[in-house]
Amino acid sequence: MGQVNPHELIERAVAGGYALGAFNMHNEETTEALVRAAEQARSPVFLQVGRAIVPHMGLRRAYEMTRRIAEESDAEYVIHLDHGPWEEVFEAIKLGFTSIMYDGAHLPFEENIRTTRKVVEVAHAFGIPVEAELGKIPDADEKVDWSSYYTDVAQAERFVAETGVDFLAVSVGIVHGVPLAEPQPLDIQRIKDIKAVTGIPLVLHGASGVPEDEVRAAMAAGVHKFNADTDLRHAFRAGIEAVWQQGDRQLEEAMAEGRERMIAATIEKMELYGCAGRASAGAAGATQRLVRTP
Repeated sequence: MGQVNPHELIERAVAGGYALGAFNMHNEETTEALVRAAEQARSPVFLQVGRAIVPHMGLRRAYEMTRRIAEESDAEYVIHLDHGPWEEVFEAIKLGFTSIMYDGAHLPFEENIRTTRKVVEVAHAFGIPVEAELGKIPDADEKVDWSSYYTDVAQAERFVAETGVDFLAVSVGIVHGVPLAEPQPLDIQRIKDIKAVTGIPLVLHGASGVPEDEVRAAMAAGVHKFNADTDLRHAFRAGIEAVWQQGDRQLEEAMAEGRERMIAATIEKMELYGCAGRASAGAAGATQRLVRTP
């Protein structure tokens, strides 16, 4: 298989009524876990270079590590920049990322539109789709007024029309991390309304800890990409701790057990999202359709 055009993956998900899993790596072992899960589940996967790994090793090294491990596999994958700030987006385009998320959600609405539109213009010139975010996503168990965090439907309509983004991440009750208390139910009707006025595939960040029935309802309402990280990190950590509880053991042995548990946790997500078994035998050929020059 190989790297595939993200537009093709999303189009297949929309047509098939399922969603794609987008997961963050943190080192070599967690990257291997995501790739091996995709191989074993025969699932396409978004390999996300995100906000934790970039300060840890830098954007270039994180990208090169991810690309090397993915290219050595039989997985069908996209290398995606997650929550990229302004300067980093353009560095990612130069490095060879084939999918970009520009995060201007913290900016005033008009500035978010202006900067996102510029990112879209540049990325589209290279054949790279852009994901953006509208609304605010709190940390788990943070006390918030949800009315000020939800994505506004009318703003979403205008935002998509004026920026030309390909995918929109929305705030509908999700959080970053896994809540200890009863989670806020997803606003499924809001997802439907945003989908109706924008007409583009929607994305949910913070999918860890969301009940399975709400995940399925969100898919039916128009979500075709779920970002999940915390559940997978917890699985990796549990593997490490299980080995260290046995006494003095090699770090490599502990990380290997973490990798195995993260593979299993990732496959569970792929099965829930419906993307397991959806990898295409023609993935390698799709790489050739990626446009790298204007």
